[in-house]
Amino acid sequence: MAAVSEAPHRPQQHVVVVGGGPGGYEAALVAAQLGADVTVVDEDGLGGAAVLTDCVPSKTLIATSEVMTQVDGSSRLGVRYPSAVAAGEHVGVDIGTVNARVKRLATAQSRDIRRSLEAVGVRVVTGRGRLTDGAVEVEGGDGPGRFPADAVLLSTGATPRRLPSAMPDGERILDWRQLYDLDVLPERLVVVGSGVTGAEFASAYLALGSEVVLVSSRDRVLPGEDADAATVLEDAFRRRGMRVLSRSRAETVERVGDGVVVRLSDGSTVEGSHCLMAVGSTPNTAGMGLEDVGVELTPSGHVAVDRVSRTSVPGVYAAGDCTGVLALASVAAMQGRIAMRHLLGDAVRPLSLKTVASNIFTAPEIATVGWTQAQLDSGEAQGNGVMLPLATNPRAKMQGVDEGFVKLFARTGSGTVLGGVVVGPRASELIFPITLAVEHRLTVDDMARAFTVYPSLSGSIAEAARQLHPAPLA
Repeated sequence: MAAVSEAPHRPQQHVVVVGGGPGGYEAALVAAQLGADVTVVDEDGLGGAAVLTDCVPSKTLIATSEVMTQVDGSSRLGVRYPSAVAAGEHVGVDIGTVNARVKRLATAQSRDIRRSLEAVGVRVVTGRGRLTDGAVEVEGGDGPGRFPADAVLLSTGATPRRLPSAMPDGERILDWRQLYDLDVLPERLVVVGSGVTGAEFASAYLALGSEVVLVSSRDRVLPGEDADAATVLEDAFRRRGMRVLSRSRAETVERVGDGVVVRLSDGSTVEGSHCLMAVGSTPNTAGMGLEDVGVELTPSGHVAVDRVSRTSVPGVYAAGDCTGVLALASVAAMQGRIAMRHLLGDAVRPLSLKTVASNIFTAPEIATVGWTQAQLDSGEAQGNGVMLPLATNPRAKMQGVDEGFVKLFARTGSGTVLGGVVVGPRASELIFPITLAVEHRLTVDDMARAFTVYPSLSGSIAEAARQLHPAPLA
């Protein structure tokens, strides 16, 4: 009888993950599932900024603002309040209670992540990690230690960018991590920065009852987003009473008594009770020994990675905001999963940003996926598009929605769905069928053949697909 040959034994891989944000903890879960010995070194709390100071807290706050937006518009639907509370007047929020709930939910989510990691055998160590040859050294937290590593994943995130001329004091001049310590709603909030973070908080605090001034150095809010979507949002902001200062660069922010004064580059000033600085973020890559072991950094200080999350050093991977690829928790998590599957020999597909769906949680929301209108207009992608206003959608009419639209793009000739934009309530949910179409390379005819509920907002997506059949030739 012939001897049966055994597969060669592969020694267990020792993986150390530095940073417990979405990229880190998702990587750890995959590595443990694939049989690795995994240690997570985390300094600030599992879940990272996404759970503790950014995504989860901000969207919890925005959930309250959404209710206030609905209350504000409910009179159009025939809702009447008792005479003691005339339509919308005296309906307000207790920001201290809101922020206490924000912190509770963030802490609970962090605990859930720890339980998930420990349930699959991941070792969690509190402290600051520093790379050395073949190991990660840990300082602070649980005490000094050295953890040998066959591979390391960096997922250290980023922190709010600070300007010397506008340093946060945690009381009147704030970054977005400090907003949740407020126990009094800002009477007049000046938001410096009109990117995603600035737009989301400006929208939220406007709905919560603050007077809001948005200072934008660009021609419009959300300069990197779909121009039609940004126009709808800016119009909505102005209509609801927000003061939007376009092409206005903030030079300094000073605390004066119980308020702040923002000085603009043209010499004019804006006064407020509080100021939120939302001027981007910087990667947490300093002081980790990255240069000492040869990890390449970009000029901005981000870790340079390829599409499977490898850095310039074999066995060292990176994921999340510290890479500067795309500052989304979903992208960080995918980068982390891809890294560990690549390391441990599992099937892996390189990261493709063309299939990433993103959402801006303003009122209305803005969701996007795939190729953009600007890329079609420039000829970078060959395709056609159609835009349908939600004001013509029967369900939108019933709900009193008259802002927003559905936009769909398809490749010329084949009709393959290239991407889309949704602006409206719950756009974050409505973008999913377009994301599926982009991911699986469906055609507009594939989408048009699928049933939609009548009446529904998603019916506008199917209608857009029908209007793109057949995709006309250029």
